[in-house]
Amino acid sequence: MKHYREEYERWLSSAVFDEDTKRELLALTDEKEIEDRFYCDLAFGTGGLRGVLGAGSNRMNEYTVGRATQGLAAFLNAEGRDGGVVIAYDSRRRSKEFAHDTACILAANGVKAYLFKSLRPTPMLSFAVRHLKAAAGVVITASHNPPEYNGYKVYFSDGCQIVPPYDKRIISFVDAVSYEDVKRIPEAEAKARGLLIPIGEEVDAAYFAAVKALVLSPEALQKEAKNIRIVYTPLNGTGNLPVRRVLKELGFEQVFVVPEQEAPDGNFPTLKYPNPEDRAAFTLALALAKKKDADLVLATDPDADRLGVYVKEKSGEYRPFTGNMSGILIAEYLLSRKAELGLLPQRRQDGALVTTIVSTDMAKALAAQYGITEIETLTGFKYIGEQISRFEAAKEANGGRLDGGKGAYEYLFGFEESYGCLTGSYARDKDAVSAAAALAEAACYYRTRGMTLADVMDALYARLGYFEEGQKSLSFPGADGAERMKARMQQLREVFPDKVGSVRVLAVRDYSAGVRRDRTGEERALALPKSNVLYFELEGEGWCCVRPSGTEPKLKLYCGAKGASPEDAKNKTEEIVRGAAAMLQA
Repeated sequence: MKHYREEYERWLSSAVFDEDTKRELLALTDEKEIEDRFYCDLAFGTGGLRGVLGAGSNRMNEYTVGRATQGLAAFLNAEGRDGGVVIAYDSRRRSKEFAHDTACILAANGVKAYLFKSLRPTPMLSFAVRHLKAAAGVVITASHNPPEYNGYKVYFSDGCQIVPPYDKRIISFVDAVSYEDVKRIPEAEAKARGLLIPIGEEVDAAYFAAVKALVLSPEALQKEAKNIRIVYTPLNGTGNLPVRRVLKELGFEQVFVVPEQEAPDGNFPTLKYPNPEDRAAFTLALALAKKKDADLVLATDPDADRLGVYVKEKSGEYRPFTGNMSGILIAEYLLSRKAELGLLPQRRQDGALVTTIVSTDMAKALAAQYGITEIETLTGFKYIGEQISRFEAAKEANGGRLDGGKGAYEYLFGFEESYGCLTGSYARDKDAVSAAAALAEAACYYRTRGMTLADVMDALYARLGYFEEGQKSLSFPGADGAERMKARMQQLREVFPDKVGSVRVLAVRDYSAGVRRDRTGEERALALPKSNVLYFELEGEGWCCVRPSGTEPKLKLYCGAKGASPEDAKNKTEEIVRGAAAMLQA
């Protein structure tokens, strides 16, 4: 590995890098900053790139984006995948420039680029890849990260983020590219050669038609949509126009947008983190909601794949819904209405509710009540998207017939704890636009029955049990942080822990080894792909799961429990979180 100073000097002397980049680097006076920018290459991981904007090999800039794109083009050409690449971008700084540069690099390599004319949500990119039958997709976004970040996510021909084995194959092509290898042609030339094609309204119209086709209660919409008051904030991201459009087309007339957070702005001036999971992101929206007496308060992250929700209770107070809560509520609405309308599979077990191993166990209880199959994946919505593609392939292989025993399920709904869900199979990634539409529709439906969404959530808890979930990130700072994390994970693999806090451990799932081991030492194989994850099954229907962060020296901890009351579930979960944190830091 080259010393960071050598790489710094190379960027200053090479003709590949422009004068603005060199001026930025020459202005650096902090040696630690220089080291951080050049001690490594910004890694093209299993989803793509994500990093801080700026000059340097460990930063998001036109050179690191160019290297990634050149590698992607080389992969597509080597494999003979000639469907072209769809490109979208969000409101972050440099997103538009990176998107246009990506198109010009693909075109220079003979790969057709379909480019949205203006910013679009990530789920619309997923839809467009499938709609245009493209070979791949790229979206320039850093999701809900702070303003100084941007990113580059790659999607495959099925509209899903890249998964094995294609992720590692693309990475190998990217790793083989040097900055000198990157080819570009001017945008005008790319268009003249038919290699850069602007995406028009036709794709947008098809997307909104697909979302609206999922409506299950048109009568309730017709009766109540005009009466429901919604406050919405796109958090200065991409969601403003799509969310407002779909709500308007469904009949919602009283949609109030937070003015300070309406216009796209990559500086996110009102927020440290443009993340609907952060309650601080709702400060302005809740103030407006009280003025407007809103029934529903919605927020989408910058690329509009995550949805945050507050619901007005009958007391007039606003109650936050976690991603688990909103996911379960939408699932209940969709399943109950499909059951009423006779739209569930004839054999209920051929229908699938898909979630992740770190999402609420309430999904299991809900699926059991409806007699459908609950399927869990590893953390990350791309694995939920992958399941949909597998269902469809299995159904085709089975002559178009459903048969869960052969993997030919009907996808009914999918969600993950991190505020993401997908209401239909038109796309392969979480979609806050369709989630907003589904929640608003549900609010209309339940209003015709004299219930608020808060009432529905309480009824679900009473029916299924009181479930609570918690999270914690544990930092391992310093040069040896990564090694200490690795050592702690290895220790837990080698020694079966008796308890997490005061709660007895019943079994440990080691997804790295692909094995579940119980207290007797009996082992059985796990079905999911291998991953550096440990999952502890606890007494009393509790659980905790730990995995290293893919981007920071942190261990991410997820926990959950079921209780006899909301307070009991909360207390049990907090005890598990405390115990797991102590165990990991021991």
